Amino acid sequence: QVQLVESGGGLVQPGGSLRLSCAASGFTLDYYTIGWFRQAPGKEREGVSCISSSTGSTYYANSVKGRFTISRDNAKSTVYLHMNSLKPEDTAVYYCAAVRKWVGASRWYAAQEYQYWGQGTQVTVSS
Repeated sequence: QVQLVESGGGLVQPGGSLRLSCAASGFTLDYYTIGWFRQAPGKEREGVSCISSSTGSTYYANSVKGRFTISRDNAKSTVYLHMNSLKPEDTAVYYCAAVRKWVGASRWYAAQEYQYWGQGTQVTVSS
């Protein structure tokens, strides 16, 4: 049974850092593209970052480029999202998602491309 479990969210002050984890089970992480998405109250879910299944290439939304870093540890079946210089506008529920293919550089941020989703972890950036 495919399962994704996010952790690492919490309350942090502006300018602070958090590391989110996405623990995968029931499938071999190497073969899957993993995306991080977020959804703030009253807003649509948006793609934040992605790491591809084939080459391990990484992609970022413009709003987080230079501040967030995605990485994967296949041995631990875990994908991480390192978030630095956090801003209040980063406040949202963060989800990881997986799909057993590379969806393409022009589609990585499209939620409908992903098959499996975690339950989400809340990130709140506030002083």
